[in-house]
Amino acid sequence: MTVFPVTTSTLSAKELGDFIKDKYHLNEDFKCALFRTGMNHTYFLSNDSKKYVLRVYSHNWRTKTEIVEEIKLLKLLKENDLSVSFPIQDKNGEFIQEIIAPEGIRHLVLFSFAKGGKVRFMDNETCFDIGSLMSKIHNLTSNKIINREYYNKKSLLKLPYERLTQFFCDKLPEMAFIKEFGENFKDSDFENTQNGVLHMDIWYDNMAITDEKEITIFDFDFCGNGKQILDVAYFCKQLFFIESDKEKYESKVQSFLNGYRKNRSLSEKELELIPKAGASVFVFYLGIQAQRFDWSNIFLTENYLKMFVGRIKSWLKYYEKRKITVNNNSYS
Repeated sequence: MTVFPVTTSTLSAKELGDFIKDKYHLNEDFKCALFRTGMNHTYFLSNDSKKYVLRVYSHNWRTKTEIVEEIKLLKLLKENDLSVSFPIQDKNGEFIQEIIAPEGIRHLVLFSFAKGGKVRFMDNETCFDIGSLMSKIHNLTSNKIINREYYNKKSLLKLPYERLTQFFCDKLPEMAFIKEFGENFKDSDFENTQNGVLHMDIWYDNMAITDEKEITIFDFDFCGNGKQILDVAYFCKQLFFIESDKEKYESKVQSFLNGYRKNRSLSEKELELIPKAGASVFVFYLGIQAQRFDWSNIFLTENYLKMFVGRIKSWLKYYEKRKITVNNNSYS
C-alpha cells in the first residue's frame, strides 16, 4: 500500500489538548475542542472558569520569524494596555510550540480568549470606539517596521492578480478589471500619508464586544507594514457591505472616523484615498484565496469571482456616483 503525503491535516483535539496541558501546566479538567479549520486551525481550551484560544498555523504558511514578529507586536500592545488577544507563555517561558504533523512542521501559539461576542450590526457608539482603539494601535506603531510583509502595489495587487491567473482566464471581464485597477494604482498616490504597522483585517469577525461595549481585537495573522489608511479603509469597506441602508452606513462610518480622529489625525488626502485603499485590500484577499486554494477551493469559482469583483465595483461606484470627495468636510 502506497502512503501519500498530505498538504493539510487536522490534528486530534484530544491529543492536542493533552500536549498543551502539559506544556502550559493547565489543570486536567481543561478540554480541547476544534473551533474551525481555515487559513490556520483554531481550537478552544476551556474549563468551567477559564478559556484559551490555540492557533495551529498551517504548514509553510507563516515562518517562525513572522510568528515571532506577530508575538512581539501583541506584547507591545498589551504592555500599553490596548485591548487585544495576547500570546501566553508556556511553563518554560516560550510562546511558540513546534510539532511534526503529517505534512511537516506546524507552529502553535496559545492566546488569551477575547470576552464577548461578534457583533455584525454595530451601533454608532461601537463604531466610534472601534475607530478610537484602531487609532491608538496606529499611534503606538506609527513609523515602526516589523520583520513582515510590506503592503504596497506589488503585494496588494500585482501578486494577487498573478495568483488568480492560475485559476481564471485573463480574458474574463473581472480579471481585466483587476488588472486595470492594479495598473492605475500607484504607490506614489500614497506619498505623505502615515506609515506604520497594520493589522490588515480589522472587522467584526476579528473582534469581540461585551455587553458593556468592551472591545477586544484579535487575529493579527496578516499584520505587516504599510500605509495605515489601509486599515481604516478596510473597516469602512466591510461596514459598507454589512450596512445595506446607506444612510445608516454614512452615519456609522462618520462615527468610526470621528472615533479614530479623537486620538489621531487623518489628512484630507488620506480620507480621499479610502475608496482606492479599501478596494486594494479586497483584491489582496481575493489573491489570498487563490494562494490558499486548499482552503478556499469550495467557493473559488467564476461565479464567486463575479460576485467578489462586483462588490469592489459597487464600492468604487458608490463614491463616484455620490460625487462627494471623502474629506474632512464630509466626515466632520
